[in-house]
Amino acid sequence: MKRLLLSSVAAVLLSASFAADAQTLRIAFADPLSSLDPQLNNHAGDRSDDLHFWDLLVENKWNKLQPGLAVSWKALDSTTWEFKLRPNVKWQDGTPFTAADVIFSYQRARNVPGSVATFAGYLRTIESVSAPDPLTLVIKTKAPNPDLPLNLASVHIVSKHVGEKSQTDDYNSGRAMIGTGPYKFVSYTPGDRVEMVRNDQYWDGKPLWEKVDYRYVNNGAARTAALLAGDVDVIDKVSASDIPRLKQAPNVTVYPYPGLRVMLLQPSFHEGPNQYITDNDGKPLPKNPLLDVRVRRALSLAINRDAIVTRIMQGTASVANQWMPKNTFGYDPAVKDIPFDAAQAKKLLADAGYPNGFKIVMHVPNDRYPQGPETAQAVAQFWTRIGVKTQVEVVPWSIYASRAGKNEYAMSMLAWGNGTGEASYALVNVLATVDAKKGLGASNWGHYSNPAVDQALDAATAEFDEGKREAILRHSVEIVSNDVGVIPLFHYQNVWAARKGLKVSPYTSDRTVAMQVTQAGK
Repeated sequence: MKRLLLSSVAAVLLSASFAADAQTLRIAFADPLSSLDPQLNNHAGDRSDDLHFWDLLVENKWNKLQPGLAVSWKALDSTTWEFKLRPNVKWQDGTPFTAADVIFSYQRARNVPGSVATFAGYLRTIESVSAPDPLTLVIKTKAPNPDLPLNLASVHIVSKHVGEKSQTDDYNSGRAMIGTGPYKFVSYTPGDRVEMVRNDQYWDGKPLWEKVDYRYVNNGAARTAALLAGDVDVIDKVSASDIPRLKQAPNVTVYPYPGLRVMLLQPSFHEGPNQYITDNDGKPLPKNPLLDVRVRRALSLAINRDAIVTRIMQGTASVANQWMPKNTFGYDPAVKDIPFDAAQAKKLLADAGYPNGFKIVMHVPNDRYPQGPETAQAVAQFWTRIGVKTQVEVVPWSIYASRAGKNEYAMSMLAWGNGTGEASYALVNVLATVDAKKGLGASNWGHYSNPAVDQALDAATAEFDEGKREAILRHSVEIVSNDVGVIPLFHYQNVWAARKGLKVSPYTSDRTVAMQVTQAGK
């Protein structure tokens, strides 16, 4: 595939310069990139890559807000926020960073052409953004929003002077890759890698690594093999089956951490027939059986989650009964674990009018979620045993994301990162009624809609009292659980592995970036 930006001769010379040395970090990462445009898609791989080049107004690296391009912020009243911007920050072409860049960024991020996972939900409460002076930003919201700084910790800031004359293709080609971040763009080979060099003038200090070779390797076994062979220094989303082998390797250290990412199944709530749901003779059903909560509950009860965690995930995950893991903001301890009860599942199917079950096709990406296809096959077996004959179709992420986003599938799989560390993130993106104008439901692939959930999101968004807000979020968990709006399976651990002498420390979410990697003992 043609390398973008560089001439072929320069590309060869540069690739040679990225060979292993003490100042070069080589990372093999699992999540595919849809684009280098930092405001196009809210995808895990894109967001990890973006952190190298672009900064945020507010940082949320360890489930706690820290200054980013803003050094401070405060609420002037219930709907007005003031942010003081960091002085003496420059774009990598030498242009000073000002409030005008932030205003432009928040205007652009609301509606980037071609987006299939918009960032607009983070900006949904903003009514206006103004700048009394170049280093002061005033944001007015349509309603009280105590989480505005947290929301803004997910929207990257791009430059006005470059961005206003650029499209997504200009970011992908490198022409618009002028950030304020710790690394400078060198080259991008779609489907292969991004190469970058250190920004020695970075406002937060010179990064450790002079060069970074950021490679996309979607196969877990291939990532492991590359690390063991010394071809890369760090790998993420380590395959569960490879962990024992890596722990025994003398030149490798494994770094497991509790994760926020949850594996969910999303039933389609499409009213009419679905080509992927038929009767046992293969004829389309006149009505979507997944609209009946008894059917959704039956499918959930039919799954042996303990078996999946033990046999497929090999202990690198924990059973999930809701989208947030324990001890996080909005997790509801009153929600009971979902039992494995095939007999009750069969009874519920019969009560719903499907005593002989039906046929369904579940879709899953083959290049996105660790053990995703294997998990889908296990679920298919559990469902088939209660009479819901299930076929699994595995497709590339590029196809899957587009079709899932249009609610074309009957049953989709989503590994949701819970990247803000609290429950409202999924409410906005996964569970709210789809409303593109409001930036809601961007990853609500099944088009689940429950007015009580929407009301809970509105109430939580406007509540400044932390205790009351958490109570609202917990109530939303109860609503979704009772309604089986999604079917939770498990929470991933975040597992990295690195060559001896390197240490990997986690961020709040499961991002994989060069800034997480340091020399062991330092």
